[in-house]
Amino acid sequence: MTIDRREFLKVSAGAAGAVTLSGLAGCASTKVTGSGKAKVVVVGAGFGGATFARYLKLWSPDTEVTVIEPLGQFVSCPFSNTVLAGTNKMEDITMPYDYIKKVVDNWVADTVTGIDTAKRVVTTAGGKTFAYDRLVLAGGIELLFDKVQGYDAEARKTVKHAWKASPDQTGVLRQQLEAMPDGGSFVMSVPMSPYRCPPGPYERACQIATYFKKAKPKSKIIILDGNPDIASKKGLFLAAWKKHFGYGTPDSMIDYRPNNMPRMVDAKKMIVGTEFDEVKGDVINVVPPMRAAAVCGLAGVRNGNNGNWCAIDYLTFESKDVKNVHILGDSALTNFPKSGSVANNTGKMCAYALSEMFAGRQPDQSPVVTNTCYSAGSDTVAFHVATVFRWDNERKAMVPPKGANGVSKEESELEMAYMESWARNVWADTLALPETYNFSVKT
Repeated sequence: MTIDRREFLKVSAGAAGAVTLSGLAGCASTKVTGSGKAKVVVVGAGFGGATFARYLKLWSPDTEVTVIEPLGQFVSCPFSNTVLAGTNKMEDITMPYDYIKKVVDNWVADTVTGIDTAKRVVTTAGGKTFAYDRLVLAGGIELLFDKVQGYDAEARKTVKHAWKASPDQTGVLRQQLEAMPDGGSFVMSVPMSPYRCPPGPYERACQIATYFKKAKPKSKIIILDGNPDIASKKGLFLAAWKKHFGYGTPDSMIDYRPNNMPRMVDAKKMIVGTEFDEVKGDVINVVPPMRAAAVCGLAGVRNGNNGNWCAIDYLTFESKDVKNVHILGDSALTNFPKSGSVANNTGKMCAYALSEMFAGRQPDQSPVVTNTCYSAGSDTVAFHVATVFRWDNERKAMVPPKGANGVSKEESELEMAYMESWARNVWADTLALPETYNFSVKT
């Protein structure tokens, strides 16, 4: 079942309790009235960076926007678990940057290696330099492999995290699952919060269990969770595990172990060690702890949560410590989930704030951020959670109002259709894909 783009927009408004752009709908006609041409450099073209660049050019067309992105194509982390299940292939979640490139002024295929925030200059590995008036960092996350003993470069050739979707990660892990013997064990880990995509690991268990149920019914999944309990959508995931995979019975395909943070990896013996024991697997999938992207370290904005994440001004997404530097998506220290939905939403909000500032006006003093997150319980059903955050001026915080949150009562095939439609719409919105773009992703 599929839903077209226009129909999805009607549906998503009800699911989230508010249209994602409800607070920004009147901004599309914003015009730049000041003299001169502001220069904005965007580092990273994921859900946050690409969306920001697109909408800043829409709302402030005279602004010169430069995007620096090392990857040649956009690979979506949302829906990448379906590749592990065999429902989709890597090419189904891989999309071109061709259309967003036409929107911005400069597209630089390179890696940022230096940021001088005093001189407002960015340097790349290719030796290029770019001056900026405003710098937007949307680099996602940095994985801390050194926090897991033995998870060195050699071990990473075998043990994949697949938390940044790519052929070398997601694609290789899928190949390992296909090669695993029936009756084997798949050992996966969940890092302690906060981490990118809170429900992602538990959805991954559902998707791989779906594959095992069809192709390797004697196999088991062992989940080593560093958290004391399921970190997101607990009731819905437990219901899915019980219904589809026998969780809670002697024949359960899923063995869930909370408070089991991986401390070491032995890639040769295929062992993951925790504080309690050593767990052997035929395929091992370890997701290490994470922090704000490396470019945030270069800019000196990793200033919150023990130097791991970036504290921001919610009204402009500007760093609280470094002026003229703005942080989007997973790197920001907020109470929002670290999700593609939030990155896309806040990319628009930051673009709006800067367009207003460039025009000599004050940005919205009462911002609204929404998050809608779908998870697949199997290859046919899904469920969602939706949250609305509003600025509370007294508390100086983004607060989810009472009655503004929504969560599925149960999984359904209809929600799977919504999930697919959400993905197609957010991809199109982020990458400026045309109405005629031929998506191949399926559910």
